[in-house]
Amino acid sequence: MNAPSRVSGGHPNYSQRGDLNLDAFTALCEAPVDASAYPHCAEVRDRVVIYAADTLRRALASDPRPLMSEIQHLLRHGPGVVVVRQAFTDLAVIDRHSAVFDTILHNEAQQGGGADHFARAGANGRIWNALQKAALQSPKSFIEYYSNPLIGFLAEAWLGPHYTVTAQVNVVRPGGQAQQPHRDYHLGFRTVDELEHYPLDVHRMSQYLTLQGAVAHTDMPVETGPTLLLPGSQRYDLGYLAWRDPAFIDYFNRHAVQLPLRKGDLLFFNPALFHAAGTNHTRDCHRMANLLQISSAFGKPMEALDHDRMVLALYPALLQRVQGNHLSARDQAAVVATAAQGYAFPTNLDSDPPLLGLAPATGQDLLHRALDERWSPERFAEQVEVMRCKRRA
Repeated sequence: MNAPSRVSGGHPNYSQRGDLNLDAFTALCEAPVDASAYPHCAEVRDRVVIYAADTLRRALASDPRPLMSEIQHLLRHGPGVVVVRQAFTDLAVIDRHSAVFDTILHNEAQQGGGADHFARAGANGRIWNALQKAALQSPKSFIEYYSNPLIGFLAEAWLGPHYTVTAQVNVVRPGGQAQQPHRDYHLGFRTVDELEHYPLDVHRMSQYLTLQGAVAHTDMPVETGPTLLLPGSQRYDLGYLAWRDPAFIDYFNRHAVQLPLRKGDLLFFNPALFHAAGTNHTRDCHRMANLLQISSAFGKPMEALDHDRMVLALYPALLQRVQGNHLSARDQAAVVATAAQGYAFPTNLDSDPPLLGLAPATGQDLLHRALDERWSPERFAEQVEVMRCKRRA
């Protein structure tokens, strides 16, 4: 029931907004989830597969591959979301790491930081790059917290070994409103206009580069607004084009499920799953989660390049060619794409916030702007340094 791989215009393996099919999406999202397909699970609740942490621990002590294979299939071909109950048996570990996060949040609030582009100012507490900040703030707490092997078990089940962990803390305060449903990094951070230029196979492939997860740092009954989930939605190939479409948003709002979580539970899902943080309807519960975004080892180039040095060296000659009308727009774009960074990540989201809630400006954006506006080499060099400093951790 996946979307067709040919668009109405007859271009193989490219898709457009006009190809969206809500009926095909609905069939995937309403397919039954058979618990017998996941023999290691404790239960299936609201089409979400739930495991007991001890089951994963026993697998780690013997042969983890059968259970990893089961979870990998679940994340791609099944409901796309898994919960592990009581992943942290010593909740004091969670509380100590929550205290580390509280200290970071307090310090950043004092400095005017902690901005959250997903909500109005003050509605949430947000720590970008929480992994590095927690390691620097409290090495002891970091070690006891991330020594839990179940996070790595789930990451390796989806991504294989040698993955890279990043983390962002989110605290949804009483009255904090629900997000719009969305898909996540990578293609979830691209505009629809951009997405139409990516082959459909890249849409499918994007989900294999990342695993989304969360550690519950507080009890999360439904009234606190735990994550809204639409099981099966990751199977719709055109989902990166669809999640902003009003008909798909309406379907999500009518059919998404919420599972209450307990402190120490894990929630992991395919980044292509339609999901959204829920509204915190309580008066006094601050819902805290450590959001884990774990990346495949393969999302890296083979060689290390200093793109800043490259563009600074090239800019005077490029500017001269542009000023003399000796370089067409297409030829200019080809040079810029080769010499400058065209991808916004990784970056420092505290100092380099996303534009319009998606992605920060890139080196290619800066170089195109400089050429279009005919900046002097001196001004361009100044702005390259500004961007470099903003992106530095």
